[in-house]
Amino acid sequence: MLIDSHCHLNLLESQGGLDDYLLQMKQNQVGYALCIGTRPDDLKDVVAIADKYPNIFATVGIHPDGKLPDFIFTKDILLQYLNNPKVIGIGETGLDYYHSKDADMTWQHDRFKLHIEVAVAENLPLVIHTRNSVDDTISILRDHQAAKCGAVMHCFTESLEHARQCLDLGFYISISGIVTFKNAVEVQELAKFVPLDRLLIETDSPYLAPMPFRGKQNHPALVKYTGQYIADLRGVSLEVIGNATSNNFFTLFKKAKRKELE
Repeated sequence: MLIDSHCHLNLLESQGGLDDYLLQMKQNQVGYALCIGTRPDDLKDVVAIADKYPNIFATVGIHPDGKLPDFIFTKDILLQYLNNPKVIGIGETGLDYYHSKDADMTWQHDRFKLHIEVAVAENLPLVIHTRNSVDDTISILRDHQAAKCGAVMHCFTESLEHARQCLDLGFYISISGIVTFKNAVEVQELAKFVPLDRLLIETDSPYLAPMPFRGKQNHPALVKYTGQYIADLRGVSLEVIGNATSNNFFTLFKKAKRKELE
């Protein structure tokens, strides 16, 4: 069995055909998917999808890539969803300097720290986004004791040294379909480097479809191709990767309950 540890099913649902994507998951032996909240106005929809389907879980968080005019982030925005048994983590959160290299990032730092505070207090793992900001991201995670609740570094494309720092904090590393891209040599080295008991796989769908689907719409069933590529890189079977990453998912996201799906 495989698990897509990071996807945006609400974006697929808005285009119609979500039930078909879930059928394709089953056909590809993808047992579960984690639907990630990113915006104040999508959290309700993300949680509703998780409530509707027994093999879908959700997280709640505010993505760091936009300041969102007139939006004031408070703990209550997250806390209102945390009694739901299908809401199993906090995020997507983190730092993203890609569009704001010279700007004051205090607002991003403050929002990120508040996510960590909620995650630690509620003992829920964090789903971390980092783009052009990895040193600051790791520093804030370390300084604000995110190791207490745990975290996954989503769609990780940073150096092996940065991976070591994350692993030293007890975090998990998630690999997306980028690993299958011809020129993604560093990500391929990363996929071989991460210990099997700290590895997760994801689609980040509807983005980043793996080969041979690059450029097409991504969806959770296609995590099978990422898993197979990593298995080939490591010289093991897809079953080994599937079992390890599935066990890792339920170890990190302790609130998630396995259903009788297999």
